[in-house]
Amino acid sequence: MIEITRLIKTLHGGGHEVEILKSIDLTIPTGQFLAITGQSGSGKTTLLSLIAGLDTPTAGQINIDGQDITKLDEDELALLRGKRFGFIFQNFHLIPTLTALENVVLSAELNNTPGATKKANDLLGTVGLGDRLHHYPVQLSGGEQQRLSLARAFVNDPDIILADEPTGNLDSKNSERIIELMLELHRIKHATIILVTHEHHVAERSQRILTLADGQILSDQLLP
Repeated sequence: MIEITRLIKTLHGGGHEVEILKSIDLTIPTGQFLAITGQSGSGKTTLLSLIAGLDTPTAGQINIDGQDITKLDEDELALLRGKRFGFIFQNFHLIPTLTALENVVLSAELNNTPGATKKANDLLGTVGLGDRLHHYPVQLSGGEQQRLSLARAFVNDPDIILADEPTGNLDSKNSERIIELMLELHRIKHATIILVTHEHHVAERSQRILTLADGQILSDQLLP
């Protein structure tokens, strides 16, 4: 379970203070698929970065299974990210000199995941890239690269998947396929998924929609 208490993020610059997040309180149960939405500048990506330990809050707590990650140092955060988180980015962030299989295997090996090659093969088959194992990212379409990113994110069986606009660079057909795959992997792996999106039709595929506006929670809706 993720419990966020009175989370504040303030930026200083040019003699001004800008509140990005304004005392956010939020609980995310284990295994939930949560979509965070809102207009540009609402604070949704900042919230995701704070949950990942990639940014430091000005005040407040982020507890993951009772551990306040805001008190961890960078080495401890890196270990936490490697073992408990999987990441999916809008711009893929694949290693261009590695094949599809090697991109996924490397993620598994860096985290000492047993059976790295078999797990990578199986996941790439699940996302429809079983015949593209030895292709490099440049040889893959945008949709295929994002499917590769999905396999990489899930290969270590993380407790939490953080997805930042995973369909933002895709056409409607590939966007739908990515969401369907995320739903399927969520069903199989039972991970908590936190997805940031500005696309309402994508958010509606989740179990819960959190809408931010001006750094505050505007609405929090459980979907049937």
